[in-house]
Amino acid sequence: MSQPSKPQGRRFQLPEHLKVYQGVWVIIEQERGQVHSVSWELVGEARKLADKLGVEVAAVVLGAEGPDLNRICGESFGFGADVVYKVTHPCLKDYRTDPYSKVMTEVVNTYKPEIVLLGATTLGRDLAGAIATTLNTGLTADCTELDIYAENRSLAATRPTFGGTLLCTIQTLAYRPQMATVRPRVMAMPDRDETRIGRVIEVTPTLVEDEIVTKVLNFIPDSAQNEAQLAFADIIVSAGKGLGKQENMKLVWDLAKVLGAEVGVSRPLVQAGWVGNDRQVGQTGKTVRPKLYIAAGISGAIQHRVGMEKSDLILAINTDPNATIFEFAHYGIVGDALKILPALTEAFAKKLSVNRLAS
Repeated sequence: MSQPSKPQGRRFQLPEHLKVYQGVWVIIEQERGQVHSVSWELVGEARKLADKLGVEVAAVVLGAEGPDLNRICGESFGFGADVVYKVTHPCLKDYRTDPYSKVMTEVVNTYKPEIVLLGATTLGRDLAGAIATTLNTGLTADCTELDIYAENRSLAATRPTFGGTLLCTIQTLAYRPQMATVRPRVMAMPDRDETRIGRVIEVTPTLVEDEIVTKVLNFIPDSAQNEAQLAFADIIVSAGKGLGKQENMKLVWDLAKVLGAEVGVSRPLVQAGWVGNDRQVGQTGKTVRPKLYIAAGISGAIQHRVGMEKSDLILAINTDPNATIFEFAHYGIVGDALKILPALTEAFAKKLSVNRLAS
């Protein structure tokens, strides 16, 4: 990444009382012992930022005491944390905004990190907004890139803006901690080192269940909901305007079903009402990093490219041999997606059927 542009406008000097804030924190998102993968991606990114600043990486693990929490603490070291703040209380068993934000506000005010990162998930966005409000500090949401501005050691947080047509880099100059949420699959998953160890700082907050207004009546994991899970899919079959009309989306769904894949689309198809915006890939949609991304009838405009170009393998299908997507796809087929998609569906179905019989 190139060095972020120098902040314009007023001059800034960090007040003396805020210079004691040090360290890069990641709040680990876990539900019933399952850690959201974006948390480990952020620990890896925090490691890079901390090394530039010459400070430690800390993971904050909240929940009810138990073996799951101890396992998560160990995993945090493996992915790059130097220290884990283990915050335990029965009231923290399931996520609720009030107790989590209250506890995190107290922990931040006590230990004073200079950067706090969370995943841009439903939970992360909710908690980040609540904490930033109680801490009276800045929050840059839905970031796609993070770096350190060397001149003043501030966090340079980059995110799409103006409907994805521009990228802006935001710095929180006069407040600490600096906070940011980052989209899942934007940052690379770090290698896990089982030999790494670190310090665990136990924190036992004071919470009273009767004083918490919200109650958990039921727990429904994301995997049980009938919603697109693009950010976590290993294979995505994605469609663009080249499909011509909505009825042709059936060809995409058929191939996705055979491959066990999710279906994605470019922004024009969402704007045309073909599918919901939860399936949009790109700057204003989801950022994905699957093992295989099949792009059918997609031109490869920058708004779509930034959401999928980090896929392990990109197969592009387009009738235009000069389409931009062929410049960054690993494999390309110049041809009509309406003919190639059914052929791929048939070929994969036969191949997978043979493999099942042989296994």
